[in-house]
Amino acid sequence: MLIRYNGQIVRVVEYQHIAPGNWRAMVRMKLKNFETGKVIEDRVRAGSDIEVINTETREATYLYKDGSNYHFMDTADYEQIMLPEEIVGSQMIWVKENDNVALLVQDNGKILDVEVPNFVTLKVVQADNVVRGDTANNVLKSVTLETGAVVQVPAFIKEGDVLRIDTRDGQYLERA
Repeated sequence: MLIRYNGQIVRVVEYQHIAPGNWRAMVRMKLKNFETGKVIEDRVRAGSDIEVINTETREATYLYKDGSNYHFMDTADYEQIMLPEEIVGSQMIWVKENDNVALLVQDNGKILDVEVPNFVTLKVVQADNVVRGDTANNVLKSVTLETGAVVQVPAFIKEGDVLRIDTRDGQYLERA
């Protein structure tokens, strides 16, 4: 959910309703600011007026990166959209060219965020060799994926393998 809080548009990351005995009920919220990326925690009284931001999600295809700008194509009307790195954020490290993403669009047409799929399949382009015997000890190693992302994987993964990755935490799930 997106709300306007202290004049800024923020995403409610998590919330908890608290009713401590004979005190007034309150809601404890963890909020992420879209402009700065900063996460804050705050409390408001239950029943307080909070302005909810209306948004829609539009499907787009990632085309290419040009310097510090990312270029997308809206799949509905084929309009090309250019977004600066500040809006796109660090999650684009999981997306290859021609992959689909979701654009979070405010009702006035302003794009607030780019949401990548939760799971992606990427090829390993660089993997270090492990010393014989390390595989028995569940040793992890770093590999570089085709998008440039570096993840920790089990020692048996080698160059050329295709991996399934959870983009929310950057964890290796399995070979695809």
